[in-house]
Amino acid sequence: MSKILTMSGIAKRFGPVQALGGVDFDLDRGEIHALLGINGAGKSTLIKILSGVYVKDEGTITIDGEAVELGTPRAAIEAGVATVQQHPELVPDCTGVENIFLGGEGASPGLFRRMNRAAMREKAQKLLVRFPIEIDLDARVGEMPAVDREIVAILHALRHDHIKILILDEPTSTLTEREKASLFQMMRALQAGGISIIYITHRLEEVYEIADRFTVFRGGRNVATMTLGEARLTGVSIPELMLDEAAGDLYPARDGRSDGDVLLEAKGLGCGAHFSGVDLVARRGEILGIFGLVGSGVDELSKVLYGAMRHDVGELVVKGETRNFRGAHDGLAAGIFLVPGDRRTEGLTMTKDVVFNTTVAHLGRASWVGGLLRMRANRQASERLARDVGLQPFELDRPVSAFSGGNQQKIVIAKGLFRDADIYIFAEPTVGVDIGARAKLYALMRELSQRAAVIVVSSDCDEVHGLADRVLALYKGRPVHPGGAEPTRDQLLAAGIMGARAA
Repeated sequence: MSKILTMSGIAKRFGPVQALGGVDFDLDRGEIHALLGINGAGKSTLIKILSGVYVKDEGTITIDGEAVELGTPRAAIEAGVATVQQHPELVPDCTGVENIFLGGEGASPGLFRRMNRAAMREKAQKLLVRFPIEIDLDARVGEMPAVDREIVAILHALRHDHIKILILDEPTSTLTEREKASLFQMMRALQAGGISIIYITHRLEEVYEIADRFTVFRGGRNVATMTLGEARLTGVSIPELMLDEAAGDLYPARDGRSDGDVLLEAKGLGCGAHFSGVDLVARRGEILGIFGLVGSGVDELSKVLYGAMRHDVGELVVKGETRNFRGAHDGLAAGIFLVPGDRRTEGLTMTKDVVFNTTVAHLGRASWVGGLLRMRANRQASERLARDVGLQPFELDRPVSAFSGGNQQKIVIAKGLFRDADIYIFAEPTVGVDIGARAKLYALMRELSQRAAVIVVSSDCDEVHGLADRVLALYKGRPVHPGGAEPTRDQLLAAGIMGARAA
């Protein structure tokens, strides 16, 4: 198979930090190639060089047999490279068609330009003929499911006919299993249409499902490139390649405690059409796991327990006192902290630095009596917590928007630890977090559970089953007990995706 892309001897340095040390990477024509590595391994730097965000210090790039210089995003697009970021910036009030052609609406030049909607719709239909996928592009993006928004972002990237290489950065991080299947269908249609795809993911099971080859970066170097068949034949472990060590146990050992103080209890809890009839108990000294797919009500349940949403049925008891929270401030005052699933809009102030984001949830601790910030103490606390969560790079003055998604999640968790709460609710805690950082965060949650009640709410069945002492599943808004004192992973999965106990 011929090469559509060859990157040779690519080097990039940021001050004293060597982000890439002369790496090689190639992409076959019509291939889906997974690019893997823990946060800070260098894969994001390589992709930013390819997409024109960074300028390489050394090396050569050849696209379709021609040497190219990709100094700007425009130059990358002109060379046939398009990128869909992990969180595509779309306009919710505009339709799919309008979002696809943002910045190129087909209007004729002049002072009083108008959108040529007919031309836009015609071009959109041509895209759907080229890459067959079922989607209503006349719907407003804000009303679309997550997978359709991802497809709109992809079509926006491919609106230029000459695009040959598509980079997808963590496209499945917010998708359900069914939506993921729809996205993979779209990727195979792109592949069949002649598009070569570089696929970045931390979900290693997806590599075996969709990729033709994979490359692992570690420490700014390419440590392996092979097909999935070669990996199976030789017994290669992708996690061990990423970590340069035996992967070991991802989840920390349970200590068997079940007699800690009850800190939070729900009795017949319900919230409109989102969920109903939820009974749960969270104790100090253990981790309670709640498994449910996106749309099952788990996100709303986490917000009700915290106070960001109000329940309309049932009773919520916090440290022995029945509570009716009026908002998140009441939850915080009661000693509850929520690490939200949507870190960008609910967990972080993206334009502010790490110290600000770490300390903002507890201004009483972060300030002197007169309201002035305790600058030195806040920085020292932020440094300690950043080390605890494994923040990379360790640059506390950077705005959090400059960090990868996985590192942004670590900052949200550091923010929760600064709050020093009695009850922690982690919603989708490891979305976009690599396997090495996951093990560290899981160990941190286990340690935290020794002094606080910890609730982990996740659409990752393996995460809930591997981490929690007790588990509950939500299916279409109703609780389903998987069965048995210690249900198997298959029992928990059956409860969450089918609403019934496994046979």
